[in-house]
Amino acid sequence: MIKTDIIIIGAGPVGLFTVFEAGLMKLRCHLIDTIPQIGGQLSELYPKKPIYDIPGFPSILAGKLVENLMEQASPFNPGFTLGERAEKIVKNNDNSFTVITDKNTEHNAPIVIISGGLGSFEPRKPKIDNLSFYEDKGVNYMVKNPENLNKKNVFISGGGDSALDWAIYFAENSDNRVGLIHRSSNFRAHKESVEKIFLLEKQNKIKIYLNSQVTKLKGENNLNQIIISDDSGNNTEVKSDHWFPLFGLIPRLGPILNWGLKIEKNAIVVNNSLDYSTNIKGIFAVGDINTYQGKLKLILCGFHEATVAVKAAYKLINPEKKYVMKYTTIQGVQGFEKNN
Repeated sequence: MIKTDIIIIGAGPVGLFTVFEAGLMKLRCHLIDTIPQIGGQLSELYPKKPIYDIPGFPSILAGKLVENLMEQASPFNPGFTLGERAEKIVKNNDNSFTVITDKNTEHNAPIVIISGGLGSFEPRKPKIDNLSFYEDKGVNYMVKNPENLNKKNVFISGGGDSALDWAIYFAENSDNRVGLIHRSSNFRAHKESVEKIFLLEKQNKIKIYLNSQVTKLKGENNLNQIIISDDSGNNTEVKSDHWFPLFGLIPRLGPILNWGLKIEKNAIVVNNSLDYSTNIKGIFAVGDINTYQGKLKLILCGFHEATVAVKAAYKLINPEKKYVMKYTTIQGVQGFEKNN
């Protein structure tokens, strides 16, 4: 059982900023996210795309914003359960909550703040007959341990930032045979990444298959070969130890629908005039996952919501104490000792 002051469901930008705001009030946080890395959509879908509406940053890459938020939160030593989906919330007799993941990891805290963006994400899967047989046997929708794939035949499908970033990583950082397969000749990724992969192809570090897609998988127990078909009807059979179809993620509320929360239009209804609390006392929702009249789905709005929610959470955790807000220019940032 992992115990903390606040369980944060969702490790995207709003969840990470929640850690900072909670830390200023000496509240500890533990974050749960189904994606195996922090940053949510910013890390998984468009890490190299610029964001223009973060105050103080005329332009900042999404991945860099995640790095900055983690650096800002790090003095408060947040805990993480990544690659696991928050499956169930149980309210205990002492009014605390137990959050259980799909891998049966249990977390306990008096407060839950849901910052799950658009909900849990499920990978977009290609339509291949025997696809499910090879899942986790050579076919994966996320790259979790790239260091374990050295000297393997790695193929990646997709034309976005995530696909190109991983193709470049494997081509530059390991002794792999790397292939990038894209069903079009135009990429949706950052211009620099597109230029980089064609340079790597000239250096014979990567093989690019344009206007093509994987149509068949082979292997007795694990993936061994893939069939790549182009638009002209030509088929190419190549040896492949690992294939990553990185076609993006589909947001779904998933288990959130079963938690007894008031839902409207696939979002959690909150009291925005007060503190972004839900209909269950002790559970708050901030960021894109919530809804209220006048809601704007912007990261900067989520930052504000998190700040207000944390202050309300402090009052619930410490009903006998009065918190006096002080500007950080006065109080500074006093982090936690790592061994506490």
